[in-house]
Amino acid sequence: MATRWGIASAGKISHDFVTALATLPADEHTVVAVAARQIERAKEFADLHKIPKAYGSYEELAADEEIDVVYIGAVNNTHLDIGKLMLNSGKAVLCEKPLTLNLKQTRELIDLARQKKLFLMEAVWSRCFPAYEALRKELESGKLGDILQVQVVFGLPIADVERVKLKELGGGTILDLGVYVLQFAMFVFGPKRPKNIVALGHLNEQGVDESMSCVITYESGQTAVLSTHSRGEFPNEALVFGSKGVACVAKPFWCPTKIITPEKTSEFILPSTSLPLNFTNSQGLRYEAMEVRRCLRQGLLESPKMTLDESLLLAELEDTIRHKLGVKYDVD
Repeated sequence: MATRWGIASAGKISHDFVTALATLPADEHTVVAVAARQIERAKEFADLHKIPKAYGSYEELAADEEIDVVYIGAVNNTHLDIGKLMLNSGKAVLCEKPLTLNLKQTRELIDLARQKKLFLMEAVWSRCFPAYEALRKELESGKLGDILQVQVVFGLPIADVERVKLKELGGGTILDLGVYVLQFAMFVFGPKRPKNIVALGHLNEQGVDESMSCVITYESGQTAVLSTHSRGEFPNEALVFGSKGVACVAKPFWCPTKIITPEKTSEFILPSTSLPLNFTNSQGLRYEAMEVRRCLRQGLLESPKMTLDESLLLAELEDTIRHKLGVKYDVD
């Protein structure tokens, strides 16, 4: 039986997610309904993607008994409320990153999912790419030796995009790009708390970060050197330095199709799509959808590829770095 999806928000990332779903077998994934705050937008989205039902409120989507799992593609500051609405209606949830605006909200949403015994996953889609699985195997093989340092610089010219620019939307590079650099360090070193974090950056006139650079050290002697920037296109590759060699997750490291190790270069081809995409390599959203289906069919309440405890640690790191830069949201 196909996994039955509901889509919360008819924006650009939701378009890419549904377009990626269409690259998977129809007997495994089907989209039942889409909801937006304006019914016209929902209907237009439904017509484009041939979705049977369109709703003008998230409450209607939550009440639809034909839906197994809801993908939340709305803006950051709505994630908590929509997530709670869906969980309280008995729906499993895949929520775009960042899961919420801060650790307090993240803990509230995760506690609710655990109380309801419902599946919840932060959509850190990077974790589901075949290139990340190849990197995991490389790390576990010991061929790189002792893993000493991670370096990631992530920059895109997105300073004027509302979700990045505006504080009331949960803006700033830490919650938009920083999620990816921080999760990469966690992926390589494991979900452990740092010994120390030093962070600096520049804020815009709204009081959110246009750029961030941080150094994270761990008790084990390992170090992560991470940067984000919203005013330029950077190399956007992720490097793992070991005592015996270096591995590179090639640009775009957050949705990669190539990994370079001392022994070989491995490439992973993405499928073509029937509709144009808004963001880089969005076909790869299919991998997190596949992971959600796998987890639901196995009765799992969270994904081992991106656990809820990792989402809590990620939110904690984001809070810590934001506070060091002086970025404060009203909900903090």
